[in-house]
Amino acid sequence: MTSDQERLAGYVETWKSAVDDVLVLLRSLDEDDWSRPTDLPGWDVKGVAAHLAHLESELSGVRQQRVEVPEGAHLTAPTSQYTERGLVARASMSGPEIADELEQAAAARWRLLRDEPPTDGSADPPRTPGKIGWSWETLLSNRPVDVWMHEQDIRRAVGRPGGLNSAAAAHTVAVFTRSLPYTVGKRVAPPVGTTVVLDVTGVSPVHLAVVIDENGRAVPMSGDPEQPTTHLRMDREAFTLLAGGRRPASVLDVEVTGDEDLGRRVLDAMAVTP
Repeated sequence: MTSDQERLAGYVETWKSAVDDVLVLLRSLDEDDWSRPTDLPGWDVKGVAAHLAHLESELSGVRQQRVEVPEGAHLTAPTSQYTERGLVARASMSGPEIADELEQAAAARWRLLRDEPPTDGSADPPRTPGKIGWSWETLLSNRPVDVWMHEQDIRRAVGRPGGLNSAAAAHTVAVFTRSLPYTVGKRVAPPVGTTVVLDVTGVSPVHLAVVIDENGRAVPMSGDPEQPTTHLRMDREAFTLLAGGRRPASVLDVEVTGDEDLGRRVLDAMAVTP
C-alpha cells in the first residue's frame, strides 16, 4: 500500500466512525430534540441531520431532488444555496427518516470506497459536494471534519456533551491547526519577528509555534521562542468552536499571555469555516 493509499484509507475509517457516532446520537433523540436550535443560524437539529444526509446521499450517487430555496437571512456564504437545498428537500421528512437516509447513504458510500479505494490523493473523485473542485485528498479529509463538527452542533443543542476524544475529533483539531500560519501571516499580518504559540490542551494535546519571517510569511518553528509575542491556550472544545466558526473567543475559555491585543486579533481571525 502506498503512502497515499494508507492516508486516504485512514480518512475513510475516521469518517465511517464519525458517521456511526452521529447515528447513535440521532437514534437517541426525543421528538422535541429535533427542533432545538443549533449554533448554526437558521438550522435546528433536524436541519443539521438533513445536511449530513444530503451530502452523503449525493456523494453515494443518489440523484437529488430539485427544489427552490427561499430567501433567508442566514444564507450569506457562497455555498449557502447549495447546502440549504438539502434541508428544503427533506422538510417533510421526520428526524428518524432523515437518520435512516443518512445511514443508508453512508453504508452505500462505504461499500464504494471499500470496493474501489482511491489510490491517488491528487486525483479527482467522481463526485464532490456541489461539484466543487476538490481532490480525493481534500474530499476525504474534509468529510470527518464536517460530520464530527455537526455531531458537536447537535450535542450542544440537546445538552448531551461527549465525543471529544474520538478519532474524528483529533483529526478535526489537526486540520484546523494547519491553518494557523495562514491566519497569523495573511489575516493578521503582524511585523517581522512576531511569534505566536498555540496550545490546545486535553487528550492528544497540540502545540504549535509560528514566526513571521523576513518575507512577511508565518512559518512553523522547530522549537519554541524564549518569549513568544503572544501565547494562546484553550481546550479542544473551545478550539474547535472557535476555528469552526461556531462561537467567538469572547464567550470561550481562552487564555492569552504576552501581547493581548495581538492575541485577540489572532483569535478573532481564527475561524476557518463559515
